[in-house]
Amino acid sequence: MNIFPAIDLYEGKAVRLYKGDYQQMTVYDPDPLDTAKKFEAAGARFLHMVDLEGAKSGGTPNAETVRRIVENTGLFVELGGGIRSMEVIERYLSLGVKRVILGTAAITGGDFAERAVQKYGDAIAVGADVRDGLISIKGWTEQSDMTLSQFMDKYQRMGVRTVICTDISRDGAMRGANRALYADLQRQYQMDIIASGGVSTLDDIRALAGMGLYGAIIGKAYYTGAIDLKTALEVSAT
Repeated sequence: MNIFPAIDLYEGKAVRLYKGDYQQMTVYDPDPLDTAKKFEAAGARFLHMVDLEGAKSGGTPNAETVRRIVENTGLFVELGGGIRSMEVIERYLSLGVKRVILGTAAITGGDFAERAVQKYGDAIAVGADVRDGLISIKGWTEQSDMTLSQFMDKYQRMGVRTVICTDISRDGAMRGANRALYADLQRQYQMDIIASGGVSTLDDIRALAGMGLYGAIIGKAYYTGAIDLKTALEVSAT
């Protein structure tokens, strides 16, 4: 299983939110490039990034920070947050981002996601951000009326390869991953599933890897020292 250490961007800094609440934000590094280099030094090959400002506004306010990280590391970078037009996709891919994640636009963007998948193929992933069984949008500030199963069915039919599924109730809460949720998804769907939200112990990593998941995102657990990234990488590979 692949490990995706995470950097959430806000005003050019590496931050973390508690359960998606912008009022409960902690700044962990004023220069996210330093954090990305630490990930790489520990042996990471992948990096998951979210532009929290873009998630709310739909713009690319942290594009310069993204560019610096891509150009100064060898990490495979996937990025979400505010990707709601073909122009934004093109901009990030031209910066060297390997995979962009559609969240809000996958729900509210009409045929945008389908057009993006047709044009960019596996460079397009979708984010299933779940709260109380429904998909949340706009930086988790609004709830849609689409269920997780409806979302997964739709994008598997569309040919999307990668889905990042976040249990919002566990994000940043250090309560452990929702293992039952990911076991169900792994059993029901043929997509590459990345678990996100609450991955806070090596036992979580071991359990998710044992399910055969494609990947797991480590966020707050890294920043607080609850998970040593190098050890997590070793556990995920066994």
